[in-house]
Amino acid sequence: MVEKIKTFWQNVVGNFFGNISRDIGIDLGTANTLVYVKGKGIVINEPSVVAINKRTGQVLAIGRDAKRMVGKTPGHIVATRPLVDGVVSDFEVTTQMLKYFIDKVSKDAFVFSPKPRVLIGIPSRITEVEKKAVIDAAMSAGAREAFLIEEPMAAAIGARLPVTDAKGNMVVDIGGGTSEIAVISLGGIVSARSLRVAGDEMNEDIIRYCRDEFNLLIGEKSAEDVKIAIGSAYPLKERLTVPIRGRDLVSGLPKEVVVNDEQIREAISRSIRIIVNNIKTVIEETPPELLSDIMQRGIILAGGGGLIRGLDKLVANQTEMPVRMMEDPLTAVVRGVGIVLEDIETLKDVLVEDQREKSFK
Repeated sequence: MVEKIKTFWQNVVGNFFGNISRDIGIDLGTANTLVYVKGKGIVINEPSVVAINKRTGQVLAIGRDAKRMVGKTPGHIVATRPLVDGVVSDFEVTTQMLKYFIDKVSKDAFVFSPKPRVLIGIPSRITEVEKKAVIDAAMSAGAREAFLIEEPMAAAIGARLPVTDAKGNMVVDIGGGTSEIAVISLGGIVSARSLRVAGDEMNEDIIRYCRDEFNLLIGEKSAEDVKIAIGSAYPLKERLTVPIRGRDLVSGLPKEVVVNDEQIREAISRSIRIIVNNIKTVIEETPPELLSDIMQRGIILAGGGGLIRGLDKLVANQTEMPVRMMEDPLTAVVRGVGIVLEDIETLKDVLVEDQREKSFK
């Protein structure tokens, strides 16, 4: 009897807080963090970068302001990413970053509003320890409750695919730190691969290529700018060129070279090949009935890495399946997280299993 009364009052309090709190959805990406507020939409899209004074331990800047400092700081200031390959690498800094974003969206909330409930997109196939690190960081940052959803599931929901139906849906989400490849049916992931080869690895490929071919040392930001400007996975109709500036490794003096799309395509070919081969592997592991659905609907590309020119053509040629880029691929995951937040009762089964016993009621 006592337990029933206790449960009743817990539900009453939970319902009350649920009605007046501001639920928040977060795409906690290696490169960028996007925040969705229930009822308002996407309100934050900033780099996952934190600038810290190593002498005092003080956080100097977070997000866009911190990214401007990358590669331009004195020795005692470090602009760092607290997430590596989509998982928490620095717990304290991640907590500070999450607290900054949560406070930013909660600053105009009612003064007596309860702490928000937070739903966070995470890579599939991460360990239980890594999941716990994300939950603990969110709770330490001021969340009342923290829930997890796998990024490929969120991306599929963001693409408005019928993930809860008995139909096959295939999503390839290429972010900054990880590439998520998944076949989804009946609200669950049937077969998947989570690769730590994505946009950041392509930047490293370009840095290595410039060092080996031109004896030119460039930074990560320069490599990313080149990738965005002329990066491609498939031969283009028109040649694209862009100048790269860096330091000559022989003379130590500034140097500029002009590179074209063919050279950058060669530079990133290894990472592209790994992603495509894993897409083919996931297809091989998928039951035939689901493959039939995917052949009708096509493979969906999401994430910033999906914007590489000609990647859709390359994947289509290699898999012999239709491939299409989803609308606004950069916000795919956070839009999916938002859809779940807005209708959690219908979509609660898509949450990570360990969190399902918790309730949004």
